[in-house]
Amino acid sequence: MDTRLIDLVYLRVSQINGCAYCLDLHARALIKEGVAGEKLALLQAWREAGELFDVEERAAVAWAESATQVARTGVPDDDFQRAAEVLGEKELVDLTIAIGLMNAYNRLAISFRRPPEAARMAGD
Repeated sequence: MDTRLIDLVYLRVSQINGCAYCLDLHARALIKEGVAGEKLALLQAWREAGELFDVEERAAVAWAESATQVARTGVPDDDFQRAAEVLGEKELVDLTIAIGLMNAYNRLAISFRRPPEAARMAGD
């Protein structure tokens, strides 16, 4: 699976969870990977961003949202079917593991008050 796609999903999961450390980390990674600022700016509103996000990105981000908000969504069968159609079985498994890990990392970084790199640099 493409690292840009994984980092995009990590960024979206971190947006949902409000993890400043991970937002900073993954935004920086995506910038280094050459992702356009417009894509980063519109990730939270990807459904309204037209063709800025390709089919695979839309499927991955939608799946990430559903799986991250499992308590609210219950991860409906329709969400699973749409993601599986686009991503395939192995990619969906890999992506779901990545989403679960990012949710865990978000909880650790938030709980232990891990400051984002940008905030640490501003204090120098």
